[in-house]
Amino acid sequence: MTSHEIDAETAQLLQRYGFEDIPFDSLRKRLIEGRVGPARNRIQGRVDPPREGDLSALPPLGGDLRRALAERGEEAMRHGAVGAVILAGGMATRFGGVVKAEVEVLEGQSFLDLKLKDVAAAAERAGGVVPVYLMTSFATDEAVRRMAESLSTKQCPVSVFPQFISLRLTPEGELFREDSGALSPHAPGHGDLTFALRRSGILERFRRGGGRVLMMSNVDNLTATLDPAVIGAHLETGAALTAEMAPKEPGDKGGAPARVDGKAQIVEEFRFPEDFDQERIPVFNTNTFVLDAAAIDADFPLTWFAVRKTVDGRPAIQFERLVGELTSFMDSAFLRVERHGPDARFQPIKTPEDIDKELPHIVKALRARGSL
Repeated sequence: MTSHEIDAETAQLLQRYGFEDIPFDSLRKRLIEGRVGPARNRIQGRVDPPREGDLSALPPLGGDLRRALAERGEEAMRHGAVGAVILAGGMATRFGGVVKAEVEVLEGQSFLDLKLKDVAAAAERAGGVVPVYLMTSFATDEAVRRMAESLSTKQCPVSVFPQFISLRLTPEGELFREDSGALSPHAPGHGDLTFALRRSGILERFRRGGGRVLMMSNVDNLTATLDPAVIGAHLETGAALTAEMAPKEPGDKGGAPARVDGKAQIVEEFRFPEDFDQERIPVFNTNTFVLDAAAIDADFPLTWFAVRKTVDGRPAIQFERLVGELTSFMDSAFLRVERHGPDARFQPIKTPEDIDKELPHIVKALRARGSL
């Protein structure tokens, strides 16, 4: 890419958010040469449904096993071994250009308010300090940093780190320009997580301070709370990564656990072979993970996927990487969690309309856990 293709303002933005760490020129070359597309996204190896022992269920509330796991998780929190990562990046488009983290959800409280209130409550119950790390994008960074300044506490200190940035292309491989004539930057997916944690220095500081595991969740999934039993379940398995799986319901789309050439991992919906019946897998990925901090301190060769978008009524291509692909490189456990009731852990709010629909159920679950 030549310098004259990028204006000074965009160049400054790209430099600020780590564009130099994106293999943009090679990805662009692949697009021009026709080496990307849906057919190339599909897995070529053998894909099978998960085996019986690949999924375990989070024990039900009130039982001895659940209490034992919670005690183990609280002990880890008490000793400073646990941190929380909240994904608050993306492009701030689904709520009309408003940064979702600061959208009011309940009685003057925003998504981020409620997520942090939950972490603080968990830290208080455990009698420890749980740091929170917010991953932003160029589109959300300023707003989230402003919120973080007022929400950080001694028991729940908040740090902010940005994901990377890239540029959209036309299907022919030219730089995509919006109707205004401006170039079109985008956030290249939550697969940035481990790379951005390392680039920011946060992962090194967390580990140096005794941090052992990080629980990652989306800012819009309010019932993906910092449950010490989930932390305990992760520590019990000894896996490097634990991925929460929810029962499928009609219309659900997303990745799911499967065996690829014998290895259990998350396979994104668009990567399954065309003749594979995805209904054979009764659960799907919620994008809530517990990650071993030492294990993710590595340079993973995640795949860059070409994703087709419509911008200003025209087709555009952007390259993204996905955090779920970490399961193909790490020893992973898959934990089945509830979707409804007081123990629900997957009720995301993707659009403003979802707030009215999901909020009563979310409030009921959060109150049952003492987060409200």
